[in-house]
Amino acid sequence: MSGNIIEATEKDFTQLVDTTLPIVIDFWAEWCSPCKRLTPVIEELAAEMDGQVKFIKINVDNNQEIASQYQVMSIPTLIFLKNGQEVDRMVGAAGKDSLVKKIKTLFH
Repeated sequence: MSGNIIEATEKDFTQLVDTTLPIVIDFWAEWCSPCKRLTPVIEELAAEMDGQVKFIKINVDNNQEIASQYQVMSIPTLIFLKNGQEVDRMVGAAGKDSLVKKIKTLFH
């Protein structure tokens, strides 16, 4: 896992989202093939946008309370937070170009 991506748990999640940086939360699971396809894309974006956007991964199997709080029904789900509030979400594995476009539209 890239050093620019934070693997959050229910213990540290609240403090991790308490930031002025825009946040992309990736809800995923080990057994999810589309999640595995999305991982390298998220890693690339996290490296390219280091210091501009915070990337957090949440394993839904280990952190069901957070997944429930955000009403995540299928994975992968990406949730975009600005000032701690959800501004958009994407369900399913997206390509890098569409993710870059979405992030620039929401956060710039």
